[in-house]
Amino acid sequence: MALRLVADFDLRKDVLPWLRAQRVVSEAAGAGGGGTDVLENDYESLRVLNVERNGNIIYTYKHLYTFEKDLQVVSCSINSERTLLAASLVQNTKEGRRNELQPGSKCLTLLVEIHPVNNVKVLKAVDSYIWVQFLYPYVESHALPENHLLLISEEKYIEQYHIQVTQEDGNRVVIKNSGRLSKDRIAEDFVWAQWDMSEQRLYYIDLKKSRSILKCIQFYADESFNLMFEAPLDISLSDSGFKLVNFGCDCHPDQKKLSKHLTLCVFTNNTGSLCVCYSPKCASLEQITYSVFHIHKGHSKTFTAALGSAGSHVTKGVTFLNLDYYVAVYLPGHFFHLLNIQHPDLICHSLFQTGNNEMIAMLPHSPLQSLSGCLVLDCCSGKLYRALLNQSYLLRFLWNTCLDCEKMAVLHCVLSCGQGPRVLEAQIIQWVSENVSACHSFDLIQEFLIASSYWSVYPETSNVDKLLPYSSVLTWNTEIPGITLVTEDIELPLMKVHRFKGYWEKLNSNLEYVKYAKPHLQYNNSVVRREWHNLISEEKTGKRRSMAYVRNILDNAIKVISNLEARNLEPRLMPLLQEEDNHQRLLVGLMVSELQDHLLRHLQGVEKKKIEQMVLDYISKLMDLICRILETTWRKHNLHSWVLHFNRHGSAAEFAVFHIMTRILEATNSLFLPLPPGFHTLHTILGVHCLPLHNLLHYIDSGLLLLTETAVTRLMKDLDNTEKSEKLKFSIIARLPPLIGQKICRLWDHPMSSNIISRNHVTRLLQNYKKQPRNSMIDKSSFRVEFLPLNYFIEILTDTESSNQALYAFEGHDNVDAEFVEEAALKHTTMLLGL
Repeated sequence: MALRLVADFDLRKDVLPWLRAQRVVSEAAGAGGGGTDVLENDYESLRVLNVERNGNIIYTYKHLYTFEKDLQVVSCSINSERTLLAASLVQNTKEGRRNELQPGSKCLTLLVEIHPVNNVKVLKAVDSYIWVQFLYPYVESHALPENHLLLISEEKYIEQYHIQVTQEDGNRVVIKNSGRLSKDRIAEDFVWAQWDMSEQRLYYIDLKKSRSILKCIQFYADESFNLMFEAPLDISLSDSGFKLVNFGCDCHPDQKKLSKHLTLCVFTNNTGSLCVCYSPKCASLEQITYSVFHIHKGHSKTFTAALGSAGSHVTKGVTFLNLDYYVAVYLPGHFFHLLNIQHPDLICHSLFQTGNNEMIAMLPHSPLQSLSGCLVLDCCSGKLYRALLNQSYLLRFLWNTCLDCEKMAVLHCVLSCGQGPRVLEAQIIQWVSENVSACHSFDLIQEFLIASSYWSVYPETSNVDKLLPYSSVLTWNTEIPGITLVTEDIELPLMKVHRFKGYWEKLNSNLEYVKYAKPHLQYNNSVVRREWHNLISEEKTGKRRSMAYVRNILDNAIKVISNLEARNLEPRLMPLLQEEDNHQRLLVGLMVSELQDHLLRHLQGVEKKKIEQMVLDYISKLMDLICRILETTWRKHNLHSWVLHFNRHGSAAEFAVFHIMTRILEATNSLFLPLPPGFHTLHTILGVHCLPLHNLLHYIDSGLLLLTETAVTRLMKDLDNTEKSEKLKFSIIARLPPLIGQKICRLWDHPMSSNIISRNHVTRLLQNYKKQPRNSMIDKSSFRVEFLPLNYFIEILTDTESSNQALYAFEGHDNVDAEFVEEAALKHTTMLLGL
């Protein structure tokens, strides 16, 4: 299944053997027999009470210490030094009897000194339920002189007790101020509260004029605490009863009756996200509704899911689980929804499954309690799990699913896992290379390149999610089968403090981004596109800005290619990155320059060297992914170096590689991403092998094949001068840029190339021709024909050459003169006349 639950603790396996061993010891001391059977029969009384921040798991069996048999533990917590125990007990009235704890009370809250045992202080003796929770400081390397205990009352108030301890007679730890414990009132008039044991945060909701206000208190190691924010929520809790989350297990005997099927919890992660997940009471047998308030994004999303089995009865509520970048929402037997909370804007980035498929069938049906981080507790079985995304299942699902929305969601989900990225990417690349045409709603290659590059640098720096593109898809209008979505703006929380650090700094940064409606900060290559076209135009016209500027850009490209080669541990079979290809190097270098400027402008407080390295890694990753897609296809079809020669016909394998390269070119062109130097040469060679001439020329004219000097030079040398080859060569030369065309023509010993050279030479000479008085001193003895128009024309050329000899005395033109032009003209005329 998509969700993998790894057991950290199993009450039956980890505790029962120890209890059984204790019973055996007791029996050996003469306490009687039959203990093992009794132990098995009494397993139901063995249950988890609480999980502390440092991993301590508190459980109970039969009774705690030597309390009466008709007492049960409602809540229990132990301090970090394991010297104090707080417990809240109630009478069990099942047997129809009542032992008075205190006059008029049914709940007793005790503070117990563990060393010495059973030195007990009564904190509360009341007729309402009480829950207890010790605060755990972040510094746990030494014993603390003061402990802090939260008491949560069913009468809707929360208090913090300050307990000073002192050490006497070796290991004896006693309460110093047991006669009078100081306390603070933390909150009151609340209807719901949640404890975050890992981050030491208390979330609670109070009702102001029937409006739900979410508040959060952050506790610190220095005994202080702050109210961090107040956030209005558009939910109604007025008739939902009193509810606590993560204050131990089985908190209240009447919880199920008071809040049947209502679920509310808060999830955060280290990127500054804050999500409130809410599912009201289920009033329909056909559909269920749940909402996620993405407070860090300024909007909420309310989903209505069709129940998988028609007419089936819903016996349990919705379960929400925190999976770092995702929240899992599922209703056992009906649906599973993996919500992307880092990028929640498009529904296609979240995976929704409904019906009786394998994923839903394998999900646990018992109620799960999501603790801090990815910890999950099954209260019924007493098992503590670590919830993870199952990469192997998701990869199989990626191969088998037919829906574009599921391919999109699972691709991002797998990439976000980040475990064994090289092996993982190899499997995804295999899938991409075999399914490039399988997606109709988006370009699969584009999505893979953008998403994988994003996740390769995302963990390095916060706020990168606002600056780098996460997906190639900007809008999604296709419906997701089985679910509908309504998105609404919400009020942003009011932050109650002014100095932030850690998580709160990141959350505040997210809120500032939403609050002030900053312009879209995600990087795109529009500036690179414009600047690259300018440089290419300058090259064609012979104008080029300062050499220092161009050299700096090319140096950037060299750094990227060096970084790319350093990361690649295996030799490449494909001939990529082996030629200059200055146009692609300019594109790479420009992207480095522009992306660095973009990040330096918006990543405040990050070192320049770190940003420069991040940019190199990001662009190297892009190019490496392209190389690896091609390598995978090349290896699959078992191609060899002889593919690079023109004097052969293309095979089915070569056509498959050519098709992949064409799809890569289309994907990168629209995003204006750089390609590895050598890509266009190889693409052209395969195109000549695989395409008929008219298709080949159409590909060239439409820009799908880019003629490089390396490819055309090899073509001129490899092909003979048969009629078919001559037609191909001439068609290619006619489409070359002038500067490259002049070089290539000199490699082809053919009247046609002489004709082209002559025409170019004459064009240059006559561009600025001004009629001069005829020079009667010109030697006409070299003219070999008495065709007067040609004689007159040659005379003009000779005269022009003489007056401009110094101007055109550059390399490549020393063998072109009036006689060469005359000879070429005669040969061309002879060919045209068929003589």
